[in-house]
Amino acid sequence: MYLGTHAEAHPDRPAVIMASTGDTITYREFEARANQLAHFLRSEGLERLDHYSIFMENNEWYMESCAAGERTGQYYTCVNSFLTAEELAYILTNSRSEVLITSRAKAVVAVAALADAPNIRRVLVCGGVPDGIDDDRVVDFESTVRNLPESPIADEQLGTPMLYSSGTTGRPKGILRPLPEQAPSELMPLFVFLLNLWKYREGMIYLSPAPLYHSAPQAAVSLTLRAGGTVIVMEKFDPIDYLRLIEQYSVTHSQLVPTMFSRMLKLTDAERTQFDLSSLEFAVHAAAPCPVKVKEQMIAWWGPIIHEYYGATEGLGFAACDSEQWLSHPGTVGKIVLGEVHVMDDDMHEVPNGTPGTLWFGSGSAFSYLDDPEKTKESTSPDGSMTTVGDIGYVDDDGYLYLTDRKTFMIISGGVNIYPQEIEDLLITHPKIFDAAVFGVPNEDLGEEVKAVVQVMPGIAADAALTEELLQHCREHLSRQKVPRSIDYEAELPRLPTGKLYKRLLRDRYWGDSTSRIV
Repeated sequence: MYLGTHAEAHPDRPAVIMASTGDTITYREFEARANQLAHFLRSEGLERLDHYSIFMENNEWYMESCAAGERTGQYYTCVNSFLTAEELAYILTNSRSEVLITSRAKAVVAVAALADAPNIRRVLVCGGVPDGIDDDRVVDFESTVRNLPESPIADEQLGTPMLYSSGTTGRPKGILRPLPEQAPSELMPLFVFLLNLWKYREGMIYLSPAPLYHSAPQAAVSLTLRAGGTVIVMEKFDPIDYLRLIEQYSVTHSQLVPTMFSRMLKLTDAERTQFDLSSLEFAVHAAAPCPVKVKEQMIAWWGPIIHEYYGATEGLGFAACDSEQWLSHPGTVGKIVLGEVHVMDDDMHEVPNGTPGTLWFGSGSAFSYLDDPEKTKESTSPDGSMTTVGDIGYVDDDGYLYLTDRKTFMIISGGVNIYPQEIEDLLITHPKIFDAAVFGVPNEDLGEEVKAVVQVMPGIAADAALTEELLQHCREHLSRQKVPRSIDYEAELPRLPTGKLYKRLLRDRYWGDSTSRIV
């Protein structure tokens, strides 16, 4: 299963279609473009196990920028396209990247980062170098790459992404997986597993609504091309555009995050029902636990085609469930299908079923944090047999896994552990609330108290009456300790384009330089 095979068998089949313009790259063209970039990377001296980075928005060059690394035996890092120059420079340096591929829209930030990333020898700018940039290292992608051979390089080797943790709980960490010496036509076991789990097949039509720098969309798009399908790439998510594209292209597969579900469900009935969605076969969601009411409404709308999975970018372990399994165990993220899960207390003792604890995984995909042995050690059990990213959850008597929160965001109020996810799920399903974040803030007596920050729906007044309505809503559904002590309002909450809430930005405003006085 390899791009070159599909280029020979179906040269005129669309490999990539850009949603906003309809611009199409066929398999013949995609294969040629990926090979040309592979030749460029070799000409720059990048060999097997070397590193390069990609820093740009979703565009027509993104997929070939990844595909070239897949056939040169290199690690390629897809960088969050919303980072500042300082943040980008950190990742470029930390990842050991020698080449940076960026876009015209991101070129100014990319060039600004070079002052603190001296290891970057060449910057390719897709779409043309903007006026005012005068640096010999910065060159136009098209004029530099398109004159190179369209045939494969002589020494093809399998490459793989080296992605970074999102950084919502600290500075991003490079996740390095062992890279076996094998041909690009051979997939690593983790990706074979995903290909089968998500039921990818030749001729499928995949709609990608998320940023391609994130691990799940990047893997989904790459595997669609491996399978011989067509990828429809949205430059940014819009709920009505998303539904329209399903009908327009007879989309069969897609992957979303729960906030996308919420935003589609908040459309009017007329907006939601105007498109034919009957071509959809398999819709996957992940990245954060989905509120039960949202998931129930989505299954009622789309039918039992919605699948959920839980897995960290680190690839420690993997849980999955289909619609029927979820309906019989509402709120679950599935059963463990890769690796082994152990729910442990702070003393590394396994806790009984139904009791929340830190999730530790054994026998998952091997990884380490690049050049950070301390962080790698923190995520590894004392005996070296298990790893964790600090998520909190529990397993029920039927073996289904439930997430409660990130350990970092657990609130300890008067000695009681409170998991914000449950409160956020309740608030976000209120008809007047568009988005919600819950976290602990300092309290002199309790150590921490529960704070909610919400974004209201358009046309809704964020006033004292609404605050009391929301607090009463919480009182009716939550125990007293979990009800927020106060609610603040923001015009927009800081969610990453992947759908993950960047809660640390909000929480830090309330804590400042304080430390928790947990009692």
